[in-house]
Amino acid sequence: MELGLFLRGLLIGFSIAAPVGPIGILCIRRTLADGRMAGLLSGLGAATADALYGCVAGFGLTVISSFLVDQRAWIQLVGGIFLLLLGAKTLKSSPAKNPAAASGSGLAASYASTFFLTLTNPMTILAFAGIFAALGVVNTGGDVAAAALLVLGVFLGSAAWWLILSGGVGLVRERLNPAILRWVNRVSGLILVVFGAAAVWQAAT
Repeated sequence: MELGLFLRGLLIGFSIAAPVGPIGILCIRRTLADGRMAGLLSGLGAATADALYGCVAGFGLTVISSFLVDQRAWIQLVGGIFLLLLGAKTLKSSPAKNPAAASGSGLAASYASTFFLTLTNPMTILAFAGIFAALGVVNTGGDVAAAALLVLGVFLGSAAWWLILSGGVGLVRERLNPAILRWVNRVSGLILVVFGAAAVWQAAT
């Protein structure tokens, strides 16, 4: 049973991470601009937040999940504003000729920003709850070890997707010239602004 829960967690984490949204765009852009490690750490920030939401669903913490859903408008508003600022900064940034040095502060910022952005999408908890229900893992029966194994699977499944994405994009980076990278900045910045504007609009309405 425990191995089955772990494998289901892997499937859940991978399926939650794989659709390309604002976090995927950020991961791709940072991999192209700053190297694979920056892209991977960006993805791992999202994977950590996914694991936290998996904890809420897996351990049955209904008080926390109810609070997140009740306050989703304010949380989404903050996340939307952050996306708008990030998108505007990306639009104005110039492509680097070489990947940035993998400094601790830069990598920490990459991790922290995507962790924060993923947490500001409280509807993710509903996605986890729905998938857990579909796969028959709504209730771990109060078994802390089983729930922990499920959450570990969620984290590793999500992390696996970000490793694949950042690694694949990293292979392409050396073939791109500055003009193409400049367009990558413009397109990704515009997409982030659109995502941010949509989040603010939904929060306001």
